[in-house]
This record gives sequence, structure tokens and C-alpha cells, in this order.
Amino acid sequence: MASSRKPAKKAARGEAAPRAPKTGKARKTAAPAKAPASAAARTGEAVARRQRGLQEKARAANAAIGDSKKKDKPVQAGARRQPVPPMPAQHLDKPGRERDLRESPRFEAPDYRGSGKLEGMKAIVTGADSGIGRAVAVLFAREGADVAVFYLSEHGDAEATARAVEAEGRTCYLHPGDVKDSRFCKRAVDKAARQLGGLDILVNNAAFQQHVERLEDLGDAQLDETLGTNIGGYFHMARAALPHMGEGASIINTGSETALFGSKALLDYSATKGAIHAFTMSLAGQLLPRGIRVNAVAPGPVWTPLNPADREAADVARFGADSDMGRPAQPEEISPAYVFLASPVMSSYVNGVVLPVMGGPRG
Repeated sequence: MASSRKPAKKAARGEAAPRAPKTGKARKTAAPAKAPASAAARTGEAVARRQRGLQEKARAANAAIGDSKKKDKPVQAGARRQPVPPMPAQHLDKPGRERDLRESPRFEAPDYRGSGKLEGMKAIVTGADSGIGRAVAVLFAREGADVAVFYLSEHGDAEATARAVEAEGRTCYLHPGDVKDSRFCKRAVDKAARQLGGLDILVNNAAFQQHVERLEDLGDAQLDETLGTNIGGYFHMARAALPHMGEGASIINTGSETALFGSKALLDYSATKGAIHAFTMSLAGQLLPRGIRVNAVAPGPVWTPLNPADREAADVARFGADSDMGRPAQPEEISPAYVFLASPVMSSYVNGVVLPVMGGPRG
């Protein structure tokens, strides 16, 4: 029997062809062909997988530490534990006496053993009635040097330094006066050199510091006091000492981290410390042909009368808390650097150096 369906008409030119009926199955399209992966591409994928593994391992390790990692925990890295903030909330009247501090600065360095590094040498240390200067005088004596202590007016503190030097079996002479006065420096240095029987080491350490929050409030009198003491005094003392110094002698200046980083409320002090660093490097070049070395130590925050005689009590309590170690240094942690720079057997090839002793790269 013949079919009754008529054959489909061909689509006219320009007309769309009729759609095929749906069968329930998706039409398959051919995927583009992939080029075979190169060796370099396979290596890259392997490296990426390895890096993701390292990432996950580090994240897990960091998460495990959690709250046990405290950035503000004070660091102890020495032979004995040192005091940490809060320090005593105490303000001192200038110039600041060490014996008045409720937390006595540590200068004895009981774990330091002398070995004759400065045997028979003669030293002048300014600002040695207290703080870093006292600690330096004591270690110099422990290494075999006699010491002349220059200080402003803190007689009781200076006598305590003298007793500590003499307890090390060395001689100590006291010279009160103002290093801003070039005539005092000349007269006192000449006398000290006669008393000591020569002069091998000069440590310029005397300093004046006073915080002022606004430049407009920094008066001429304070500016003169800071510049005259901190840099003028260094010039006066070095100039007076040089006629007594020969080959193998050394000058050590006390700089500061403020010379490296600045301090917004210590404009005058920071400027003088920067000048001290430049003075050190310049004088080192000038004196090198004479065999006299010149170096500097740049301490970070150190627990001495200097800051309690400057800041308000509440600020003193936080002193050193924002340093890298989370605490101020004690003078006995700074003084070995001066021994290193003074000793010809340790630093005969060290000249024009500013040695940071700041507890970390940011002080």
C-alpha cells in the first residue's frame, strides 16, 4: 500500500532549514584538540603544586602558634635577667642623681671577666658619675686601666664610681666641671694626664637632654645648653686631650640611635648626636696618620638618670617598652662595646666606626 505522506519540500534558497526533531539527547560537539604538554609546562605545574604545599604548611604552623606569639614580650638575651617595663614612675630634678633612682642602673657586669685588655693604660671618661660612663669606667678598670672621671656636679655619684674603680684595683681621679667651658677642659685634662701619668683613651660621654614637643617652644637657652654640652664639649675635650695622646691611643664618642632615626621631641639632642657621628668619622680620618683611632657607640634606650631627669613619671614608667627588645638596656650591657673599641688587641683595625648597640635593627 502506498504511503500517504508527501515528500518534504526542499527549503528555498535563503530560507532556514527546518529544525530536526528533539530526541532527548544533547548534541555532542567536538572538543578542540590539546597540544601535548611540554616538559617546561609540566615543570611549572609541579613547582606551583609544591608552592601551594609550602603555603599550606606555613599557614598551619602560623595558626598553631596563635596567641603564644606576643610582639611586646621583653627579650632577655644576656647572662642574667634585666629589669623590664614598667620601670618605676619617677621624675628626677636635673642633672639627675643615680642614687635617687628607685631602680638602680646595673653597671657592675658581674659575669664579665677582665683579661688585661687595657693593662697599664690611662683613660678619661666624661659623664662617668653615673649611667653608661660609670659602667665604662668600671670595666676599663677591670681590664687594667686607671681612670679619671669627669662630671658636672653629682659628687656623691662620682664618689661611688671612684669606689667601684678602686675596688677593681685601679686608681681613680675626680674632676667636676662643665665640658661646655673649653678652659675647664684644657685645665682638667692637663691635670688628669699628670695624675694618670699619660693618656691613652678619651671617652666623650657627657650629655644634656630635654624633650620639647614643639620647635617653637625650644628656646635659645636650651639650644645652647644641648649643643654646647653634646657636641661643643666633645670638640673641647678632644682638642685638650690630643697633645697627651700618641700612637695606639683612641677616642670613643657616645652617639645615639636618635642620630640614625631621629626623635620628634628631641630635635636638638638628635641633631647633636648626628653631629657626633659625623665628627667621629671626620676626626678618624684626620688622626689616622698619627695612629690614633676614633670611633663611636650608638646606644638605644638605656636605663640611666638621663631620662628620669627629662621625662614625666608616667613616661619614665614606659621607657624602653617600644624598643625591639621591649625593655631598656642596662649600662652593663653597653660598656663592653667601649672596651672593644678601646683595646688595641681587639680593634686595632677598627677606625671611623659608629657601633650600634640598640637591641635590634630599629632600636
